[in-house]
Amino acid sequence: MIDTHAHILAGLDDGAETMELTRKMLEAAVKEQITGIIATPHAYHPNFKTDLAALNNQLEQTKKYIKEQNLPIEIYSGQECRLSEKLPERLKAGEALTLADSQYVLLELPSSGVPAYTVQIIQQLITSNYVPIIAHPERNQGIIEKPERLRKLLLHGALAQVTAGSVAGSFGKAIQRTAMDLIDANLIHVYGSDIHNLTTRPFLYNEGLDYLEKKNYHEIVDIMLENNDRILLNENLHVLEPQNITKSKWWNIFG
Repeated sequence: MIDTHAHILAGLDDGAETMELTRKMLEAAVKEQITGIIATPHAYHPNFKTDLAALNNQLEQTKKYIKEQNLPIEIYSGQECRLSEKLPERLKAGEALTLADSQYVLLELPSSGVPAYTVQIIQQLITSNYVPIIAHPERNQGIIEKPERLRKLLLHGALAQVTAGSVAGSFGKAIQRTAMDLIDANLIHVYGSDIHNLTTRPFLYNEGLDYLEKKNYHEIVDIMLENNDRILLNENLHVLEPQNITKSKWWNIFG
C-alpha cells in the first residue's frame, strides 16, 4: 500500500521535527503494512520555508536509514504545493515537486475556502501537462459549507485526495460526514494519511480503510489504493463519473 501524503521528513515543516521521529514514523508505517511513502512537506506555504536542498538531504538520509535497517518500505519525493499564481511556473522551473516525479501535483488550498482564481490555476496546470490532486478537500471550510464546490473543480480537470484520519473520524463528525459525502459522489480518487507525528496526527491509514470496509465501500477502497499505485507508475487514474452531492444519508447518521 502506498501513502500519497506524509510530512515525514525531519525539520522541514510542521511534520517530523527530528530524524529520530522520522525513523519511528517509518517503523509505524511498516506495522501498518505501508510499502511506499511519498514525502510531501509543505511548499510555498506562508508559515514554512521551502528549501529543496534540505528536502533532498533529508530524503537521502531517510533512504539510507531504510536501506541500513532493511525496512520493507520505499520513500519518494514530493511536496504539498500551496495554491498560488506562480505554481505552474515553479513546477516548470523545478522549484516545486510533483508526486514521485509523476505528472501529479498535490495541491493545497487555503483551509478557509476556495479562492476565486483556483479554476484558473487548475486550467494552467492541466495545459502544462500536470494533474492537480486537491489535498484534504473535506477539511476545507468552503467545501464543508458547499461540497458542490469540489465537483466544479473536478469538472475542470482536478482530482482529489481524502485523508485517512478524516474518514476515521479523528477530525470530528462534520469533517467525517463531508468526507463520506464526497466519497458517495465519486469526488475522491486518492487516499493519504497526512501524517505529521505519532500522537496527534498519526497514520490512521488502516483505521480509515477499515471504516470504509465496514460500511461496504469495498470498490472505493480498491479504486483509491489502485490509484495510489498508479501515481508511482505515472499512469492515468481510475475516475468514476462525478455525481451530484447529497447529504441526507450521512447527516441522518451523524446529525
